[in-house]
Amino acid sequence: MDSEGDLIMKKGAILQRDKKTYAIVPRIPAGLLTSESLENFSRVVKKFNIHTVKIIAGERIALLGIKLEDIDPIWKELGIEMSHAKGLCFHYVQTCPGDDWCKYGVDDSMSMGLELEEMFHKTVFPAKLKFGVSGCTMCCGGSYIRDIGVIGTRKGWTMAIGGRAGANPQTGIILKIQLSKAEVIALVQKFLKYYIKNALNKERVHRFVKRIGFENVKKEMFGNPCGCL
Repeated sequence: MDSEGDLIMKKGAILQRDKKTYAIVPRIPAGLLTSESLENFSRVVKKFNIHTVKIIAGERIALLGIKLEDIDPIWKELGIEMSHAKGLCFHYVQTCPGDDWCKYGVDDSMSMGLELEEMFHKTVFPAKLKFGVSGCTMCCGGSYIRDIGVIGTRKGWTMAIGGRAGANPQTGIILKIQLSKAEVIALVQKFLKYYIKNALNKERVHRFVKRIGFENVKKEMFGNPCGCL
């Protein structure tokens, strides 16, 4: 039988420090909003007297101070697919504006991020998983400190794995350079299939790569230990 905590997690909510109210973090693919979605957020915040609205990591919006009985109605009125901000699951794809808008951009990070999010946001992973997609080597998408990082260059995409932020930050390791968009998608799929099959419970990508060994990961991905670049 599910505990109260399990039931709350199924509602996509997180118990707050006061032990009385909850937070939800609606899914906002690639951090993109429309005037209609902003107006709907505002309407829901006013209707349910939501205490605090906070922009948090990964270009997400947290609605804080929600009453237990309001969680389900809020999700319904937002009209956004329920998402989770904790647990063994996909968390987000963070992107920069890319070459559509930024003068430094050389690749379309937003379309890449949207495609990756659509592919993986319903997948159950051994641990939480975060993506960073940047349209140039300035890395405004945080690509090198995410589990999976994708960086645009003038010669194609670079893919890195095993980055992390937090109290002990770690830079991701470059797995492959000069990739086309299709090659990035295929390599991400291949790596995550390998990760899901072989990772321990709650083992983040950086720990998985360290335990397995980066040379062994490269051999699995490319068939030889020298195939990283």
